[in-house]
Amino acid sequence: MSVGEIFGRTIQLFLVDGKPTGLRKATIHGWTGMLFVSGASAFGALTAREEVDRTGIYILAGPDPDQAGRTRVYVGSGNSVAERIRQSAVQREFWETAITITTSDDDLSKGHAEYLEARLIELTHQAGRVALDNGTQPETGRRRLPEADRANMEQFLANLKIILPVIGLDMLKPQPRAVSETQKPVAERTSGEVQFEIRHKSGVTATAVEEDGEFIVLEGSEAVADAGYAHNSYAALKQKLIEDAVLVPSDGKLNFSRPWSFSSPSAAASIVLDRNSNGRTDWKVKGEKKTYHDWQQTEAARQEGAE
Repeated sequence: MSVGEIFGRTIQLFLVDGKPTGLRKATIHGWTGMLFVSGASAFGALTAREEVDRTGIYILAGPDPDQAGRTRVYVGSGNSVAERIRQSAVQREFWETAITITTSDDDLSKGHAEYLEARLIELTHQAGRVALDNGTQPETGRRRLPEADRANMEQFLANLKIILPVIGLDMLKPQPRAVSETQKPVAERTSGEVQFEIRHKSGVTATAVEEDGEFIVLEGSEAVADAGYAHNSYAALKQKLIEDAVLVPSDGKLNFSRPWSFSSPSAAASIVLDRNSNGRTDWKVKGEKKTYHDWQQTEAARQEGAE
């Protein structure tokens, strides 16, 4: 076995009432942490669980009422998560998803829970992917725990970083280098990444990279201002990018003032071309005729051959 080999993890997702939209229980094999996830309709079933009436932390998540297309979250803790999340849910109207985090052996103390709460808020703030509804940011340094306990809670957080995206919440995932390290030259923060480009007949050009499953259009790229198409699935997102000065009008075009991460090549291409687009064919490897789709197929074959 090679040094530094990465092992897979087994995440168990149990549909408590047999419905994919109902109450769900999520665990990682070999970890005592236990998550329950519900929407508003299953919230009563969530708070009624015996495992939720324990010391732990919770998250309320939903659309941000102040920023279209963005998620807002609130992070809290309590000696009885069921009691605290009920109180918080009443005070906040934005939430659509409730998540409780406790342990199967009920071994989290109040100090543990408060440390995890503070670190979750800190890590969420650093990632910058969602809007935090918490009015203040607790100081992790004040959550005095023995060294061994801190190490255990950091491992607990490492497991949360794995399991939260599986249940649909990317609040802890760091931004890609191409987005977060803007103090560095583009060549440095995209080193090792294949660059893709769009060259439109209007003269608009855009450059992007793919990093850790995200498709990032780099600063200095251009977008068509108005292609005249009546139907564009990403029109609302494009308007939001203009309002936020990510896209800035210039000489009849729109310029990306900073790098922006998209969920897919098609979403990025649709913004650049101002129309619904199949990004897998519209993006091409920079300087080549090979499409993103062709490149992806080549990469898949290469990885299969390496196994």
